[in-house]
Amino acid sequence: MSRSAGRRHRGRRLALRVLFELEGTDKDAAETLRYQAEDECAPADVTHYAQELVYGTLRHLDGIDDAISAASLNWRLEDIGKVERAVLRLGAFELLFEGGVPSAVAIDECIELSRTYAGDEAAPFVNGVLGRIASGAA
Repeated sequence: MSRSAGRRHRGRRLALRVLFELEGTDKDAAETLRYQAEDECAPADVTHYAQELVYGTLRHLDGIDDAISAASLNWRLEDIGKVERAVLRLGAFELLFEGGVPSAVAIDECIELSRTYAGDEAAPFVNGVLGRIASGAA
């Protein structure tokens, strides 16, 4: 893994932690990001990348949730586990709104995050939903 790819991975992991913590609360995104970045000992470039991901996801949340709902066959958004939902939101943001990230990279990163934080059984679900979003089948 290249140094920049490693930093992007760390940024995604940090963004996931922030999105997970923010869901269902009225916590301040900037304060949550600051706290999580401090907890992770994240350098400025990792924190900056996570900030772009978090704020972008929050800014486009309605459209992201619509895409996830359309792509998650037989699952309502509120029935998807909180970790998986946060991973899917992060991945859907990258697929739909971040043109510089190859779809395969965004999906692979989210599969790895889902394995790490939700277990191996979450990976096929995340892969399927994000694959449908990437293909435009959602």
